[in-house]
Amino acid sequence: MNPRLLLTWLLACLCLGAISAQAQPVIGVSLDVEHPGAEIPADFVGLSFEMQRVLPDTNGDHFFSADNRQLIATFKTLGTKNLRVGGNTADRPTLPVPDETDVDNLFAFARVADVKVIYTLRLNQGSLDTAVARANYISRHYPDQLDCFAIGNEPNVFSTNYDVYLAEWQRYAAAITAPSNCPAAKFCGPSVSPGHEKWSARFAGEPGNRGLLAFISQHDYPGGDARSVKDPAMARDKILAPAMEAHYAKFAANFVPSVLSNGIAYRFEEANSFYDGGALDVSDTYASALWALNYQWWWAAHGMSGINFHTGDKVAARDMNKPCRYASFWTVTNGYNVHPIGYAEKMFSFGSRGRLVPVKITEEASNSCLAAYGVLGDDKNYYVTLINLSHGTNGTNLDIVLGTRAAEYMDGKIIQLTAPAGDVGAKTGVTLGDAEITDDAKWNGNWQTLQLPSKKSWSLFTVELPAASAAVVKLTPR
Repeated sequence: MNPRLLLTWLLACLCLGAISAQAQPVIGVSLDVEHPGAEIPADFVGLSFEMQRVLPDTNGDHFFSADNRQLIATFKTLGTKNLRVGGNTADRPTLPVPDETDVDNLFAFARVADVKVIYTLRLNQGSLDTAVARANYISRHYPDQLDCFAIGNEPNVFSTNYDVYLAEWQRYAAAITAPSNCPAAKFCGPSVSPGHEKWSARFAGEPGNRGLLAFISQHDYPGGDARSVKDPAMARDKILAPAMEAHYAKFAANFVPSVLSNGIAYRFEEANSFYDGGALDVSDTYASALWALNYQWWWAAHGMSGINFHTGDKVAARDMNKPCRYASFWTVTNGYNVHPIGYAEKMFSFGSRGRLVPVKITEEASNSCLAAYGVLGDDKNYYVTLINLSHGTNGTNLDIVLGTRAAEYMDGKIIQLTAPAGDVGAKTGVTLGDAEITDDAKWNGNWQTLQLPSKKSWSLFTVELPAASAAVVKLTPR
């Protein structure tokens, strides 16, 4: 990894067996406020939907529409700033390509919801003329809401030869950016599935691609195949285990060095816990919230520009549409029911508006599993996200002494993410700031005031972080 980026983060996660009968661990967490690092992009928090959702339903109504006020409110409540439409249905020949009316509704939604759109053009058995016409229409009518175009979804599935794919991608890109069409159009790619990161590395290094790319797009499902999950409890343990960070590092090593060395940004335009629609009793539980919160932070700390969690009532798994177990929310009668992972997306947005700040963790007692990330906010406050990944029989409550030697603070506030009894298998009852997000997108959570441990110490706060919980701490300098 790039050494400069490594200076912007520190992750300590030391899961060391069963709970001790002695006093709970005390851990020091300090911010290196004198060395702020890279800015976290404002549209880091994103969602990904199947292209089929852009098409009208059987009644002729559009899911993505300026009239869908409940969906707009849900996007805003969760802090969603980027919308990708694609998935397997973008390249499914049995489905129509969205027409101009469908596109108008999509971008009308995007304008009111205040999101940028990654729009996927069909490549598999697609029409070049149709792709050029659609790109022309979007570029000329909706430049302010357009992030970029993707050409094809997971092309490694239908074009197993990289060179063949590259030639076809470049043919499409050249036609779209012709002087008479959209010469300023930007793209992302190669949008490949996990296991094909080397395509992303090669794609970043192609001289003919560099000027056209907004970012390198890669897909990731670090839990693996949902169909292989036989024991949900073990799968929940898996996504919360320290070994996940080793997986991320190995995954990143396959393509990130090439991306960064070529001066290009990178983004997961589609990601979630387990592919094939998610794992029942895993992807739809509180474990997914703790996992997703740490997942977003790990990649943000390594220079990623954003993550679009794949979601929807149903998602495409190969040629089938399956119930979406990893959904951020599902459609219900009076709006959208936010699932645990949606709380992680909202919580990330609280603590990520600003520049990364290095964090140092000093463990003064064993049996802890803590992840900590710091940010110098755009509002000049400091934000520290703390995640206690220990849970179940190995769950350990933590006492954290938080502060810095280089600054004093006049105020400290905290907001916490919890589930009933710290149960990582819970599907309901998850709260953020002691409040749930209602189906009509209302959230009335509160920040609580932290007490200084001593009137003579204006630089230290004590935080109690129960097992299987997370917190964002806001520190206001004097």
